[in-house]
Amino acid sequence: MSDRACGGCEIAGAIDRRRFVRAGVTALALLGVTASAAEALPTLFVAALGGARESKRYAILSADGVSIDKEMEVILVRWKGAMYAFALSCPHQNTALKWIDGSGRFQCPKHKSRYQPDGTFIDGRATRGMDRFAIKRVGNEIEVDLESLLQEDLAPDQWKAAVVKLS
Repeated sequence: MSDRACGGCEIAGAIDRRRFVRAGVTALALLGVTASAAEALPTLFVAALGGARESKRYAILSADGVSIDKEMEVILVRWKGAMYAFALSCPHQNTALKWIDGSGRFQCPKHKSRYQPDGTFIDGRATRGMDRFAIKRVGNEIEVDLESLLQEDLAPDQWKAAVVKLS
């Protein structure tokens, strides 16, 4: 019996299976990133409190730690009396970064670039620190300017200034 005997249903089924497997692998990869990020305590997953499309506001973290807004792809960090906001992706090849609680560092799971909690590059394939968003304090919140993503190598002074001192 030929593949075309039933109007190509076997061929169509094979294509659908490929799509299904590809979608399943993609979903598992995404869940793997989420699962590995969830293991990194004291990481919290947060949502923006408000703000316009160009900016979002977040509560100031009460203690040193990391919060991740997956929807907006923003990492918030409180460390040594300062708050920072970073892009979720590694500046090397845009892989989602994860917080390694045991070492108190960010790491790219793809090429193992490592960063300090303030986004400073430590080692790996990346060539610069984590990309920071411009931020400011508004009362008891941090406002993140989502349209002002700063790269350490292109705007070093602005990158260094993208911090809110809490003390």
